[in-house]
Amino acid sequence: MLRIMRYLSKAEIGQMLIALVSIVGQIWLDLTLPDYMSDITTLVETPGSEMHDIWVAGGKMLLVSLGSVACAVVTGYVAARVGASFSQRLRSLEFNKVESFGPAEMSRFSTASLITRSTNDITQIQMFITMGLMMIVKSPIMAVWAICKIAGKGFEWTVATGIAVVVLMAAICVIMFFVMPKFKAMQRLTDNINLVARENLTGLRVVRAYNAEDYQEAKFTKANKELTDTQLFTNRAMAIMMPLMNTIMNGLMLAVYWIGAYLIDAADLTDKLTTFANMVVFSSYSVQVIMSFLLMSMVFVLWPRADVSAQRVLEVIDTKPLITDGTHTEGEPGKQGEIEFRNVSFTYPDSRKAMLEGISFTAKKGQTVAFIGSTGSGKSSLINLVPRFYDATQGQVLVDGVDVRDYTLKALRDKIGYVPQQSFLFKGTIASNVSYGDKSGSKSGSEEAGTDADMANVRKACEVAQATEFVEKKDNTYESSIAQGGSNVSGGQKQRLSIARAVYRHPEILIFDDSFSALDFKTDRAVRDALAKEAKDSTKLIVAQRIGTIMNADRIVVLDQGKVVGQGTHEELLDNCDVYRQIAQSQLSEDELKH
Repeated sequence: MLRIMRYLSKAEIGQMLIALVSIVGQIWLDLTLPDYMSDITTLVETPGSEMHDIWVAGGKMLLVSLGSVACAVVTGYVAARVGASFSQRLRSLEFNKVESFGPAEMSRFSTASLITRSTNDITQIQMFITMGLMMIVKSPIMAVWAICKIAGKGFEWTVATGIAVVVLMAAICVIMFFVMPKFKAMQRLTDNINLVARENLTGLRVVRAYNAEDYQEAKFTKANKELTDTQLFTNRAMAIMMPLMNTIMNGLMLAVYWIGAYLIDAADLTDKLTTFANMVVFSSYSVQVIMSFLLMSMVFVLWPRADVSAQRVLEVIDTKPLITDGTHTEGEPGKQGEIEFRNVSFTYPDSRKAMLEGISFTAKKGQTVAFIGSTGSGKSSLINLVPRFYDATQGQVLVDGVDVRDYTLKALRDKIGYVPQQSFLFKGTIASNVSYGDKSGSKSGSEEAGTDADMANVRKACEVAQATEFVEKKDNTYESSIAQGGSNVSGGQKQRLSIARAVYRHPEILIFDDSFSALDFKTDRAVRDALAKEAKDSTKLIVAQRIGTIMNADRIVVLDQGKVVGQGTHEELLDNCDVYRQIAQSQLSEDELKH
């Protein structure tokens, strides 16, 4: 918890110092009250005392109480303000860090866990700062100050207070011993219940198709029960705290008055009044001592969970991405759009076996290079090295004559239009999705795509992707709403809009990761013909399973078990590559093979 405090801003530290001053002021005022109570007691018991003096002492006591309330209000306001602004900064830091994560880091933290860490965990930290910091500062100061006040006012009373404090601290230590591991488990179980709920919602169609509602409900019930049982255990354990505090406090008060009665009875007539006044003051101060430890126990309630949450948030913030920025923003002159793989090998971070070995090829500006091979042959892994989702383990991947590791990530990815294997659309409109990531400022939500020029580019991109057909049939055409994840459009429509999004950018390089699989043959051919015309200057890398999609490519790279087993045109590979010939024979008729 202390490590995460380094992210406090100077303004927040200044506000916390103001809160510290107000806390000290509140403690001083609270500990001044028993002195006025002692004065009033002495005045009441002294014969001949005037009522005016009692009213004056009572008025001072009331002003001190009001001052204490004012200090408490200032402390609460400042603590709440610091807690809110600090949690806002932590959420932004965590979001920005996750934005820099590649697939390697995302596999370390599950999506459900990252959501929990940026919501529930930060809420726990905010709660601790708002309430806990005030208590953790106030309780020791109040305890020490109160003990100094009562020192020397009665040995017997001091011993009784000491015994009460020892019993209280022992009870707190025992409870914390059992509760701390449960607090640590609680955040992990919160991750788990989020994971199960998110999995169920995401895969709802599959769940219904297989009548697996009962199975999913049983999974959720199990996760829910584990979290509930853990929360019940911690709540029951912490529920013991308050009755225990009240019992110890009431027992101490009883002991103070019992000892006081004994001391008053044994005192001389002249000392009885002084002993009685000391007893009244001591009873007030002893309550303050117990209250300070009560506040400390409340810190022990908030601290463990906040500490675990802080560790989880720091795990994300302190993670160093494997993919880091280079310094180059431009490639070599005369090599625009050129991609070269030089003896590239790649192994996933959590694997020992190489996914790709000794890959070498060159794609010139405007060329179409296609990749084909069996499932798991490394096609997607290969093209993921170009936008640096991963870095090559050995060898070099060059774009425009410069190693991709030497580029800044922004400069490199500005050169690329990427269509992923799993098409994804964002909540907003068709226009905002097609123009997503536009250098002039991406549009999101329900915002319009922007100027007439922007809309013209959107329409043109949709024409190339053969999306105009279904877009213009919608009531609001390009301003039609898209649900989160594109759940209100079909797979083929989603894929065409993803292609339009890549084309809209007019990039140097277009990467299609099996992006034509949901298209029928006619649409597939129309999209490729449009790309050949409208994106003729862009270098195109295409991963495909269908021979018909890639047979007209300038170069076809055949992969088998992570190695290149053939390169060339369709006709060349039919003659000299057995793997390609087998794939072609499984998909095409004899006449199609000949022509």
